[in-house]
Amino acid sequence: MTLSSAINPPPLESGDRLTRQEFERRYTAASHIQKAELVEGVVYVASPVRANQHGRPHAALMAWLGAYWIATPGTDLQDNTTVRLDADNEPQPDALLRIEPKVGGRSSISEDDYIEGAPELVAEIAASSATYDLNDKLHAYRRNGVQEYIVWQIYENRLDWFSLQAGRYISLDPDEQGIIRSQVFPGLWLSMDALRQGKRAELLAALQSGLRTPEHRAFVERLNDSA
Repeated sequence: MTLSSAINPPPLESGDRLTRQEFERRYTAASHIQKAELVEGVVYVASPVRANQHGRPHAALMAWLGAYWIATPGTDLQDNTTVRLDADNEPQPDALLRIEPKVGGRSSISEDDYIEGAPELVAEIAASSATYDLNDKLHAYRRNGVQEYIVWQIYENRLDWFSLQAGRYISLDPDEQGIIRSQVFPGLWLSMDALRQGKRAELLAALQSGLRTPEHRAFVERLNDSA
């Protein structure tokens, strides 16, 4: 490395193959870039965010997860926060929900303010099934032990909720009422139709039903006892 490149890092561009350390160095220097990720050693720089294709779906997921976070002490909700998974993977998920380490969670916040380790749940907004969210990134999350992975594919208006079981991601199916229930966060219920049709009141009503269950109360008590 020359003295010039050490002082002024090369630009960060999609397709670059970098170590995590070099990725962080270039990303930190590229103040004009709002979102970039390192997935399986390859850099992905995000395009500008569109309102209907990303902004509004993202807001719906954050509102849903936010209501659960508020009702569940010992959990932590993050929006577009960089996660250091391993030497080749540093994604920036659209949303993540984690259990605090003091009550048994597997991830932590580093001294320089990044998430380190695998959050319990990650959610991504994807354009379609062809994106890296359902390919390389999915494999990275699975290999690093992310317990649940939600991908909402906007063009198809399809949502997949994967649960890590015996080292493999298994897709969770909704019940007869169209509700998917988290296997990691008791009471985190999602109405598939309400989310896909933009019915915010119904989305939150389904979640409130989950928050009123004995399983959620027991989970909160367990987290409080561990604090």
